[in-house]
Amino acid sequence: MKMDQGRRWARAGLWCLLGGALWLSGAHAAAVVGAPPAPAGQPKVVIDAAGATFPALVYQRWAQRYEAERQVEFRYQPTGSGDGIRKISAGQVQIGGTDSPLSAAVLQERGLLQLPTLAGAVVPVFNLGVGAPRSLRLSAQLLGDLFAGHTQHWDDPRIAALNPGVRLGHWPVQRVVRADQSGTTEAFTGYLSMVNPVFAAEVGTHKLPLWPGKTLAAEGNGGVVKLLQSTQGALAYTGYDRAQQDGLSMVELQNASGLWVRASELSILQALQASDVHRKGLDTASTLNRPGGGSWPITVVTFLLIHAQPETDQKEASRQALRFLYWAFQRGDALLRGTGFVPLPTAMQARLAKRLLSVTASDGGSLVFQ
Repeated sequence: MKMDQGRRWARAGLWCLLGGALWLSGAHAAAVVGAPPAPAGQPKVVIDAAGATFPALVYQRWAQRYEAERQVEFRYQPTGSGDGIRKISAGQVQIGGTDSPLSAAVLQERGLLQLPTLAGAVVPVFNLGVGAPRSLRLSAQLLGDLFAGHTQHWDDPRIAALNPGVRLGHWPVQRVVRADQSGTTEAFTGYLSMVNPVFAAEVGTHKLPLWPGKTLAAEGNGGVVKLLQSTQGALAYTGYDRAQQDGLSMVELQNASGLWVRASELSILQALQASDVHRKGLDTASTLNRPGGGSWPITVVTFLLIHAQPETDQKEASRQALRFLYWAFQRGDALLRGTGFVPLPTAMQARLAKRLLSVTASDGGSLVFQ
């Protein structure tokens, strides 16, 4: 409770500073926090966004609250990180979502600005039918072998050795993977490539890898969950929020410190605190396989992308997008409780505020939420 209160005070002070910056910039007449709803009779304002399915449930929660408060619709389509990057780059949406951060060079080339929003976990999940265990321990090496297709039955001696006393039937392992370009997949394969040299050589780190052998595939994290639930012997990966919400059986993993851990909001936070995201403020630093305490080894930071210098005819749409982002950084943390995600360190907010202030129209006109 004290930590939450400290975060609230720190964040309030930070955004007061940003409010002062807006005043000095001449934008005080458009105070975002108190921006009034659209007058009755005017067309409804819509902010179009698309991308990562990983944080989609949180973004939908934010959208519902924002529309209730501002009568502005934030319409987020969870189409996958690859599609989010493609659509924002092509100017088809005002905001793109991705779990795979773009490099500074790519951001500059495409005229984009990147903002981290929150952190979550990718978890391996399984379906062994009615009466099956709710949790299984799998080593990183074994998990890589399973997803590379080298371990093909659930009663494999290596699985049994890690789970003494657990009855495992001779079910074939049915791998369920993403059919679309996915930041969740990139994080998951990135982790397995770090811990399993065979997986790294045969599959590697990709948004849409060529999986060896036969797999089942579905679009989005939601599609993966549905396919997992209908497939006996299935092994898949999805966001911790989805696994928690749908009551899926989850895998315990051994982290870089050698401790067996389960995914939780606390283990995500501990991984974040053990990374350079927290220590050095590098929002694109890796949060995978971090040492220390109960860190969850497949922790992911997710991002939103906006245009750094929108065209003149897109000024109003970009201004609405900035207003939403400003609101989300102020109010979003309170809506994360119990979602399976955790907020980013408060110290990062100052840098994010500066990024928002850096957005200007291509004609040089101000876009500070006027």
